[in-house]
Amino acid sequence: MTVPADQLNALVSPEVDSTPDTIDSVALARLYGEPLFNIPQDLYIPPDALEVFLEAFEGPLDLLLYLIRKQNFNVLDIPMSEVTRQYLNYVDQIRQHNLELAGEYLLMAALLIEIKSRMLLPVKKSDTGEEVEDPRAELVRRLLEYEQMKLAAAKLNELPQLGRDFERARAYMDLSTERALPEVNAEDLRLAWLDIMKRAKLNAHHHITREQLSVRDHMTHILRRLSDVRFMEFRDLFLERVEAGEPAAVVVVHFLAMLELARETLLEITQAEPYAPIYIRLSYSSQAVA
Repeated sequence: MTVPADQLNALVSPEVDSTPDTIDSVALARLYGEPLFNIPQDLYIPPDALEVFLEAFEGPLDLLLYLIRKQNFNVLDIPMSEVTRQYLNYVDQIRQHNLELAGEYLLMAALLIEIKSRMLLPVKKSDTGEEVEDPRAELVRRLLEYEQMKLAAAKLNELPQLGRDFERARAYMDLSTERALPEVNAEDLRLAWLDIMKRAKLNAHHHITREQLSVRDHMTHILRRLSDVRFMEFRDLFLERVEAGEPAAVVVVHFLAMLELARETLLEITQAEPYAPIYIRLSYSSQAVA
């Protein structure tokens, strides 16, 4: 609600000095950004040019409770004459400037006047003999309930509020997750290695390729070796192959080549007696051919 400054001063503090404070230690005020050092004598201010917004009263009950508490009246024994007079004085001032706002205040004023009138009447007992309820009882109940709600709202307002009393803390943290490896000792490594070898044996495979061995080539090789000697012991013919680490297949083919030469009567295989050394030499016909 709004109340003109002059009427507000009369209500609150008639003796308050309205002289503006000095601004910037020199100027009295600033007009359109320019400093004002002297108050203009011919300055016209409309009646509604200055309005003060009051947020203390949020309704008729708030105003009525303010008048009662300010003068330390007992809310259970309200002096209706004095309270009604002060209340009507305030309503009369706001009605001149804001009729819409004064409507709800006027409703409360009518209730106060009614209560005041009822209290002026002589008290009569009811037909049942019981005492008539105090005309102020309903108003007192409403005032007490309103005061409780107002105190509760004030306590809630005192609680810290986000954006008013504190700000939400915000921090950016770059988190990276790393897998923690377990501790491993020498025995664990040995067992792991044995397990790997066991799996390797289960999955072992061999790639077999066919080796091209020619009996004819080995026959030629044997003939060349025997051409320089008169005879050769049987084991000396294969000793070179075995010492060279050649596969068994090569030795077998070499043996087959010797047998083939013997079948074609190109070699002679002799033995003086059982279990005696076996000798090999070229036959006379092959020497003649050579």
